[in-house]
Amino acid sequence: MVSIQDFCCHIQPIDGELLKLAQRRLDRLTKPPGSLGRLEELAASYVAITGTLKPQVPRGVVFTLAADHGVTVEGVSAYPKEVTPQMVRNFLGGGAAVNVLARHVGVEVRVVDIGVDHEWGAMPGLLNRMIMKGTRNFVCEPAMTREQAERAVLTGIELAMDAGREGIGLIGVGEMGIGNTTPSAAITAVMTGKPVEQVTGHGTGLDEAGRARKVAVIQRALDLHRPDRTDPLDVLAKVGGLEIGGLAGIILGASSVRVPVVLDGFITGAAALIAVALAPACRDYLIASHQSVERGHRVILEHLGLQPLLDLHLRLGEGTGACLGMGLVGAAIKIYTEMATFDEAGVSDRSSAG
Repeated sequence: MVSIQDFCCHIQPIDGELLKLAQRRLDRLTKPPGSLGRLEELAASYVAITGTLKPQVPRGVVFTLAADHGVTVEGVSAYPKEVTPQMVRNFLGGGAAVNVLARHVGVEVRVVDIGVDHEWGAMPGLLNRMIMKGTRNFVCEPAMTREQAERAVLTGIELAMDAGREGIGLIGVGEMGIGNTTPSAAITAVMTGKPVEQVTGHGTGLDEAGRARKVAVIQRALDLHRPDRTDPLDVLAKVGGLEIGGLAGIILGASSVRVPVVLDGFITGAAALIAVALAPACRDYLIASHQSVERGHRVILEHLGLQPLLDLHLRLGEGTGACLGMGLVGAAIKIYTEMATFDEAGVSDRSSAG
């Protein structure tokens, strides 16, 4: 595969003319113009992203990427790292929230081990894309080497492009990794320029003392490594996570084959910061499913200029919010394709009134 930098150069912005064509059809449907709000925006965006003027509801896949984090030894999570492989088993068994919501909206969940510190043995259904068994403790040393960070991104690119070749037309992204709100907050602070305190939340349920400890841990790492915000791979390598790199790659790969990506919450938002810094055009391919209660997520969405579809006080991850967003994309496509126009329905529109 070509280098990440060369690959990113080939991602193109969406076609504004297709947006206009889609909006013209939406304006002819049997409703007041704009009365279906964000659903109309979603439909027009889907047309422009895919280049398909008469789309069908696509096959959808949620990629849930799992990895462990060395920084958990600093007490930044309310749960032990053993929960990561336990939850992976739960995903594969169909018993997690992401599985329930994926079934509800009719999309597939694909679970990827990109860096879980666990020996699986035979594990049917698990996509093994192991790079290393969890990152290192970035308080003491870089989370990973630059080469490992690049491999994580390239792994995600490959996953997305393979899905595109299968005919997948909508990709959701989610994650599992105890401690991963800590690297996500570190990435967010660097890439947005906001103070660590402003972008660091309670994660899986830390009390205020625990959050303060987490803020201090992140600040120590940033002071030690001085990650370069103009070099997103440097940021990823020094204070990131393997699943975050893989998610960034999925965004890049999907954008290259004109497949929309529905983001989940804070961690996938941090991945989007990396992806958009590598290839600004991929911003056009992103759909923000919801706004998490993690305080850094609002900062990410504002930085990227994304408006979330939902605000349900979610903070689980896994791809749960992405599933709900994918359901709304499907609804928007059906509005666009199945509603009658004024002419088709024999209904007078406002231009013929009076």
